Amino acid sequence: MNKNAINRDMHYLQLLSTSFPTIATAATEIINLEAILNLPKGTEHFLADLHGESQAFQHVLKNASGNIRRKVSELFKGDIRETERRELCTLIYYPEQKLELIKASEDDIDDWYHITIHRLVSVCRDVSSKYTRSKVRKSLPEEFAYIIEELLHERTDDIDKADYVKVIVDTIISTGRADDFIVALCNVIQRLSIDQLHILGDIFDRGPGAHIILDTLRQYHSWDIQWGNHDMLWMGAAAGNDACICNVLRLSLRYANLTTIEEGYGINLVPLATFAMETYGDDPCEEFIPKLLTGNELDEKTMRLTAQMHKAIAVIQFKTEAQIFKRRPSWQMEDRCLLDHIDYERGVCTIDGKEYAMKSCHFPTVDPKDPCQLTPEEQLLMDKLHHSFRVCEKLRKHIKMLLSHGCMYNICNQNLLFHASCPLNADGSLKEVELFEGERYSGMELMHNIGMMVRTAFNTDSDQEQRLYARDYFLYLWCGKDSPLFDKSKMATFERYFLLDKETYKEEKGYYFQLRDNEEICDRILDAFGVKGANRHIINGHVPVHASKGENPIKAKGKLMVIDGGFSEAYHKETGIAGYTLVYHSRGFQLVQHEPFMSARDAIERGLDIKSTTQLVELSAHRQLVADTDKGVELRSQIEDLRQLLYAYRHGILKEKNKI
Repeated sequence: MNKNAINRDMHYLQLLSTSFPTIATAATEIINLEAILNLPKGTEHFLADLHGESQAFQHVLKNASGNIRRKVSELFKGDIRETERRELCTLIYYPEQKLELIKASEDDIDDWYHITIHRLVSVCRDVSSKYTRSKVRKSLPEEFAYIIEELLHERTDDIDKADYVKVIVDTIISTGRADDFIVALCNVIQRLSIDQLHILGDIFDRGPGAHIILDTLRQYHSWDIQWGNHDMLWMGAAAGNDACICNVLRLSLRYANLTTIEEGYGINLVPLATFAMETYGDDPCEEFIPKLLTGNELDEKTMRLTAQMHKAIAVIQFKTEAQIFKRRPSWQMEDRCLLDHIDYERGVCTIDGKEYAMKSCHFPTVDPKDPCQLTPEEQLLMDKLHHSFRVCEKLRKHIKMLLSHGCMYNICNQNLLFHASCPLNADGSLKEVELFEGERYSGMELMHNIGMMVRTAFNTDSDQEQRLYARDYFLYLWCGKDSPLFDKSKMATFERYFLLDKETYKEEKGYYFQLRDNEEICDRILDAFGVKGANRHIINGHVPVHASKGENPIKAKGKLMVIDGGFSEAYHKETGIAGYTLVYHSRGFQLVQHEPFMSARDAIERGLDIKSTTQLVELSAHRQLVADTDKGVELRSQIEDLRQLLYAYRHGILKEKNKI
């Protein structure tokens, strides 16, 4: 032990001694931490592109991507029937609802309680086996913590303790606490089945329950998010970027899905509806008829109003976007001010020097002399919408969660996580992107500084000019050519609405998407981010994997995993599946491919689970322990500090406290 090092760290050791005041307490903690290092690593789950599909998301969390079903099968196969195993799984997923159904049909409920509690304890014992008693204890509900802990560590096959265990269960039932106990036990099983949840972006978009997903995460024990382009759009809207507000509303209207907007966040759309009816009452708005998802049926009158609102906000969007593009010439996006390029008399739009015929050219609010200027009525509408987004308390809380749990990228256990792209040049080198004038960054620095800029938009103590620029920059992150969240030549929204020639719809992907199947390129990116180790990976979402066409989500000889399998129904036909979960446990990586989720009601009443197919991606040469993880690095550092503290105590450099 180096005395000079101890003297140098004396201030820190003095602070450490307040938590470990004696040789005994310090030594005990070393023993504890050394033991933890030799436990199997916890199970990490990776999800991407949820797009507001709250029911499917919640079910995947409840069944731990099929892991709970697998454990129940392993524990009870050959002992109980498959229907009973399915019933037990459903009970674990939806305990309150399933209990109501069972109590209505079960003749001998006390006997059922006895059998079920013992089975649940067996499942809970299995899922908790890789954790310390201390960690398990912290996950237990306070009112049942002692009882559950006793049951987990005592067995009925122990003759000396059989009566003890039986009396505990009997008393739970006789005191009328069986239902509450079962619910608590099921929730513990769910919690312990997933140690860490990683979300690779896009909680928001077209699905009806983005707010429900965020409410769920608010209560979740351990999660992080790498922001996606749709998350960034909503963050921009909450920060007061009017173009982002318009995009959020337009996408919601495009799929006639206003649940998150109206019910989730209480955004009043009556002013938009009134304006749309007054302005586009005689316009068929054919290009703006919403795309309806299954179960979302609208009558003709509502469909027409939705189309009018859709067009109204789209036109305002093109105007507000153009205003920002002109205000920020360094972005080089003024070519996207397409309202400036329309010949309103002839009904053509000029793009890259070529004229294209328009589907329609009815723009009653556009002044051909100043196309991007909002009319007084449009400005009044935007002022109201702006206010609604800015003052929404629930939205503010959810955005705060995204900021506190999120960033542009994350490095965890030799895995580099980001939503979409790391901008590259044609030769595969990291591309430098200008954030502020004269400030260019690439790779990790680019991601880090974007994250800092995003936070600047919400920090009241930031420089006013920087805050305004950061607020505008949300739009660039949404649709800018070199944005790590977009990385395409353009966003052809205007073209798809208004131009007949489908050649104009093409959005050329950046070099990252063209080169990411190259192992050397992936290694270069991993090196740039400082990710080390033999089994390192990049994990992305953003671009749906066309599984039905044979596309493999595992690329670059296993270095890259793309896990956007299309949670959103809008992608089901495109991908052929309904999402992926990447599971990283002590034995290696497994990719779980999900089929569409019907409903929670079907799961509860009929015992229907999400059908999932598990594919082994990478098997570890040895079982991964806590010592092999980032947590292990942290614990070894703590152990070294504690050993220094021990040395200081034993050699009289520090005196022990609280000695009797």
